[in-house]
Amino acid sequence: MDFIQQIERAELKKIAKDIPAFRAGDTLKVFVRVKEGEKERTQMFEGICIDRAHGGMRESFTVRKISFGGVGVERNFPLHSPMIKEIKVVRKGKVCRSRLYYLRDRIGKKATKVKEQSLGKKKDRK
Repeated sequence: MDFIQQIERAELKKIAKDIPAFRAGDTLKVFVRVKEGEKERTQMFEGICIDRAHGGMRESFTVRKISFGGVGVERNFPLHSPMIKEIKVVRKGKVCRSRLYYLRDRIGKKATKVKEQSLGKKKDRK
């Protein structure tokens, strides 16, 4: 094993956070700490995870949302950043790709359409 990887694993064990299992296509709520002068507040960013990159300490993910006026906003978050307070998975998406960059070309409601993954048991049809 590489020396750098050993250091990263040791650091990951030290800062162990409760990170939910999510992947591209899932709708997330990311609660971020924002500093404004002396004060600190929590801001929520909700959107579809379109990318999850790298691994270990360098892991990051990109969340895309459609804001007022139909303008798409993307934000890249380092997964193990102390600025991230909490990550919640709102719904699981069913996609066959690991990077959903094609959503950038879509406008309006189509930009947020991803099939939802059913979590229940399938009934036998006859």
